Amino acid sequence: MSFESLGLAPALLRALSEAGYEKPTPIQAAAIPEVLAGHDLMAAAQTGTGKTAAFSLPLLHRLASDTRNEGRRPIRALILTPTRELAAQVQENLRDYGKYVRLSSTVIFGGVGMGNQLQALRRGVDIVVATPGRLIDHMQQRSVDLSKVDVLVLDEADRMLDMGFLPALKRILAAVPRQRQTLLFSATFAPEIKALAQQFMRDPREVSTAPANTVANTVTHVVHPVDAANKRDLLLHILSQDSRRQTLVFSRTKHGADKLVRHLEQSGVKSAAIHGNKSQNARTRALSDFKSGRVTVLVATDIAARGIDIDQLPVVINFDLPMVAEDYVHRIGRTGRAGAEGQAISLVSHDESGLLRDIGRLLKSDLAISNIPGYEPSTPLRLDAGAPRPKQQQRQPRSQNGGGGGQGRPGGNGASRNAGNGGNRSPAHRPHGHSAAGTGENTGSHKRRRQRRGPATNKA
Repeated sequence: MSFESLGLAPALLRALSEAGYEKPTPIQAAAIPEVLAGHDLMAAAQTGTGKTAAFSLPLLHRLASDTRNEGRRPIRALILTPTRELAAQVQENLRDYGKYVRLSSTVIFGGVGMGNQLQALRRGVDIVVATPGRLIDHMQQRSVDLSKVDVLVLDEADRMLDMGFLPALKRILAAVPRQRQTLLFSATFAPEIKALAQQFMRDPREVSTAPANTVANTVTHVVHPVDAANKRDLLLHILSQDSRRQTLVFSRTKHGADKLVRHLEQSGVKSAAIHGNKSQNARTRALSDFKSGRVTVLVATDIAARGIDIDQLPVVINFDLPMVAEDYVHRIGRTGRAGAEGQAISLVSHDESGLLRDIGRLLKSDLAISNIPGYEPSTPLRLDAGAPRPKQQQRQPRSQNGGGGGQGRPGGNGASRNAGNGGNRSPAHRPHGHSAAGTGENTGSHKRRRQRRGPATNKA
């Protein structure tokens, strides 16, 4: 199958050819015809399979085919994403795919001033890519008009629900026309996703190209057991094998990410950190420097697990294993994309044995374990039912306060599962009082603002 056979406009085919796209991926081949036919769509695909193009291309085709000229353009399509990085990435893809069609788009998210966003909205745009929190801000200020939206896209819908955006989503969905096309893309069709679809979609078609929580078969997985105290030295040893190789390193905490970057810089490794406590300008600069090769190592928390798209990223290293096994899938989804080969390396200490066991059970496969001479752990890993876990970050039962409501955002019930962090996991998931990925605010300052001004909008 070719992109030509899907019936896309010549202007889009020209842009795809220049970008080196040769044939559609399975999710693109399955989703694009359904979207072009005007159906609501629920699409599930593993990360790195080209889902952004799966909704962007037919969206651009549909809007470009509509030759209405209404002066100041109304917003005709709205794309919602859970994080700032993902929103920026989607906007970049829209520009690349739509370079030869007369359509305008803009991206709005928190962590930056609203001035440029307001100017773009006043000029009029065809497509808005937004995070829910900042979009709610614009709705409150009446600086955005969603009454003419023809197409609504929920990208990474499972992640948005996991971050507690359900109240914001309901408010946004109530502001767009009932007669619209709705496209929902998610890693899974969990019960919460199906409930959302049943409430807000009209007889949606379903496409799925891979079982839930699967990883690309082009990725090689390896686990290196090591004492926690020797992890940094082992990381340097691995990085030294090819000092020019771009490497994405995941840290469990923001403090740990900053500390690791300082250690790498002192050792002569050009590196940068990206996490929720960084300003948006700092996050954008770090990502840009990594993409351009000015830094070779990017140390990230899970804020980046679904927002970084690097061509041919060869390796991802888990300096710390994630507390939630599903996050492993999203982390390593940054490598082995679009059929390319990738490597996922995990540095695992004895107290993370239980987390490694969770990952193996999720993937239904044991990860290869390989000792590196000189870094053998003093205590071997345990993979039985009693395997240890990091004590201060054990998972706690979720609150029964109701499906991600509250979170301190408009539309919530005020009963937050993790006040101030914008997520629905317990505080034990985010050690040292750190906020959840994507909020860009710490718990303490967020609470102080809420005491002074009442409920605050979570700006993803």
